[in-house]
Amino acid sequence: MRTSRFASAAAALILTSVLTLLGAGSAHAAGIDYVALGDSYSAGVGSGSYDSASGDCERSTRAYPALWAAAHAPASFAFTACSGAVTGDVVNNQLAPVDSATGLVSISIGGNDARFSEVMTTCVLDSQSRCLSRIAQARAFVDRSLPALLDATYDAIRAKGPHAHVVVVGYPRFYQVPGGCWAGLSDTSRRAINAAADDLDGVIAKRAADHGFTFADVRGAFTGHELCSGSPWLHGLTLPAGDSYHPTAAGQASGYLPPFSAVA
Repeated sequence: MRTSRFASAAAALILTSVLTLLGAGSAHAAGIDYVALGDSYSAGVGSGSYDSASGDCERSTRAYPALWAAAHAPASFAFTACSGAVTGDVVNNQLAPVDSATGLVSISIGGNDARFSEVMTTCVLDSQSRCLSRIAQARAFVDRSLPALLDATYDAIRAKGPHAHVVVVGYPRFYQVPGGCWAGLSDTSRRAINAAADDLDGVIAKRAADHGFTFADVRGAFTGHELCSGSPWLHGLTLPAGDSYHPTAAGQASGYLPPFSAVA
């Protein structure tokens, strides 16, 4: 009898633990209307398995919003994130599904406003001095101009979804420094790119907090999986070119999904 009772108690404990790890909040999530907004990092560019109906937006079934929705079965799931999106695109083109019934919104935005793709192109194809100069320009934009653009975007989300829990998802650092890359950018350039990513995340986190939104920081999850690490979850310069410097499928599943799930 004691063994049987112990086994039953242990089984119950294990079941409870598994449900917690898998998001026993699934029952709660089942009643939530979830809308996923944002840019290519939310759309899932670089992870493959794109929905043909999404066209150039390249929304992937392997993107963290789709993975979360598949695991938690919300009452509804609207996926409007789009490759190349800037803050104005979110406001003008992505908010239609958000309304007073929306319970959860996720968004990554700001990187394209700061033209980080141009930063990476300059750094890869040009000199270190030009790279550092272009990074400085991007950081100046992030510090001086991006806050107002984020404020307008977050205000629009709150106006459309007054009751939504809004999770603002950040960006990873790109490089492990020093790392295993023996060619390409200098460590000086790589450190400067990482510092710019930290600056971007810092501004986004501050604006999110000031709007009462939750910031999901992915940098910890990506630590040890940056470019130049032994197991990168980001594409380097690659073909198709649009995948370059975007998370792989592993980056979405292991770098983005856990930090988002922890606060969703």
